[in-house]
Order: sequence, then C-alpha cells, then structure tokens
Amino acid sequence: MIVMGLILARGGSKGLPRKNILPLAGKPLIGYTIEVARASTVLDRVVVSTDDQEIAGVAKRYGADVPFYRPADLAEDDTSVFPAILHALTWLSEHEGYDPGYVMLLQPTSPFRTVEDIEGAVSLAVRKHADAVVSVSRVRQHPYWSKQMSEDGRLISQYPPEHAAFRRQDLPPLYVPNGAIYLVLRSVLLEKETVYTERTYGYVIPAERSLDIDDAWDLHVAELILKDRLSHEKS
Repeated sequence: MIVMGLILARGGSKGLPRKNILPLAGKPLIGYTIEVARASTVLDRVVVSTDDQEIAGVAKRYGADVPFYRPADLAEDDTSVFPAILHALTWLSEHEGYDPGYVMLLQPTSPFRTVEDIEGAVSLAVRKHADAVVSVSRVRQHPYWSKQMSEDGRLISQYPPEHAAFRRQDLPPLYVPNGAIYLVLRSVLLEKETVYTERTYGYVIPAERSLDIDDAWDLHVAELILKDRLSHEKS
C-alpha cells in the first residue's frame, strides 16, 4: 500500500497573511509539517501543492516534492480544497503515472502533530480497512452547555435544561476534527470528493498536539509552547 503525503499551501491568506511560511520559533510554519512527514516511515513521498514560488522554494528546501504549480483559480479564498486535491492527483497520474492507494492530507498550519500520529493513523486505516481516517480531539466546551441569545440579550438553552447541570465528566465525550491529518483512499477522493463515508474512523490526538494556526493569536500561542519546550529541554 502506497501512502502519499499531500500538503496544500496556497500563497494567499486574509486572516494571517503569508501564514504558511511565517516564522515560528525561527522556522517557517510549513517546515514543521514537512519535517515530520519526511521523518515518518509510512509516507512514500511528500508533495506540496502551491501557487506560490516562495512557498515552493521553502518546501523544496525542507525536502518536499513540488512537481507542479497549482493554477491560480484553485487558490482563491473561497475555493474548496477538493478541486486542489483532484488537480494534484490528476497531474501526478497523467505526468508521472503515480497513483498512491491512500492520500494523507497534512495542513501546514498544524505544527504539533508527530511522527507517531502519522504512523498511527496509517496503522488504524490498515487494521480497519478504512475508507478514511480523520484526526480528532476531544471537545473541551461541550455543546450541551451552549446557549443561544435572543434579540434582547436573553440566554436560551439550545439543549434540554437538565444537561446544563451535568458535570463535564458525566457528559458523553464528543470529538471534533482538528485538521492535523486526513487520510483518505485515493479512489474515495476521486469518486466522492469527501473524507467522510460510513468507513471513516477517528484518530484521537490530544489537545496539546491539536493546535491549528489560523490567526495571529494562534501563532503567538504556538510560539509560547515551543519556547516552553525549548526551555525544558535545556534545563
């Protein structure tokens, strides 16, 4: 079974401009994802799809393959990821005859996933004969406690009031995709353009490895985490 790592890294970003290559503890953000992916034993290759020459240069410097440039119309703010994925798979098939069995989508904005996470997701897919494996983390703020707000500011229960009295440990655990890993059969991506089927399994990653950098505050938090890790390593 061949598993390809695919990193989608367009140049534009409104929330945090140039975020995919912004420095994080002295290293471009995308570098963390490429290094972990290349260090794993389960990925046949690591391909970066980008429309941006600077990102392509950084990706190559960290050892990723950049065999093509993504068309500009597949790198707009409102473009779904699936056209970009299909473009990558089609290009690799037509130009290289490369058709991996699984594709692992690795967001460059998830710097804390580990080699063990990548290999664990692949292992789970093999054991379960899965269509897909999606990394998830446990929800910390349970939706049972969520409220709606009326036009005049009154709080209205979204769920039956008795649920609000539950202790956190008594509530049924819920999980949310954290963006770190989407491992999907190539055939499912091509035929269904989804990662969710009846045979999609969750791979749990703890909160400390689930940070997805979307804005300046997330980047600041990531910087603090890495500085704390470095200080502990030196002590």
